[in-house]
Amino acid sequence: MPRPPLSLSDYRAAVGREIGRSDWVLIDQPMIDAFAALTGDNQYIHIDPVRARESPLGGTVAHGFLTLAIIGGLGPKVIPPIEDTKIGYNYGFNSIRLVTPVPSGSRIRAIFIAKGAEQRAPGQVTLTFGVTVEIEGRIKPALVAEWLTLMVSE
Repeated sequence: MPRPPLSLSDYRAAVGREIGRSDWVLIDQPMIDAFAALTGDNQYIHIDPVRARESPLGGTVAHGFLTLAIIGGLGPKVIPPIEDTKIGYNYGFNSIRLVTPVPSGSRIRAIFIAKGAEQRAPGQVTLTFGVTVEIEGRIKPALVAEWLTLMVSE
């Protein structure tokens, strides 16, 4: 459930702190197969469980870009909206590291840290989030990124 809206000054005051944490999401083989079909990335480590068992990974794993793409759906569910903005756009990433492959059948969640807010133009502010995607039961994260969103009020 989304949190109540934050003022821009409250967001700035939250810099360095967790601002949202998603529920766990199952990354199963049908999801991986659908992503492979959509993107055309049919490498065996993603779609061939028998062959992937013989790989150093020991089984099929999610595409790194699938893990990255899921952030876009999880963020709006848990990050509070900014008061007086009409819409937010994905503005890109300052950095992305795919740290640990996500095995098929694993659950992941995303943790969002407020990192900054930069006024771009009248009615536009870029918010920066630190994002860590955790794999349930694992110490190392799947992904660490710095994500930018452009919030527009006019």
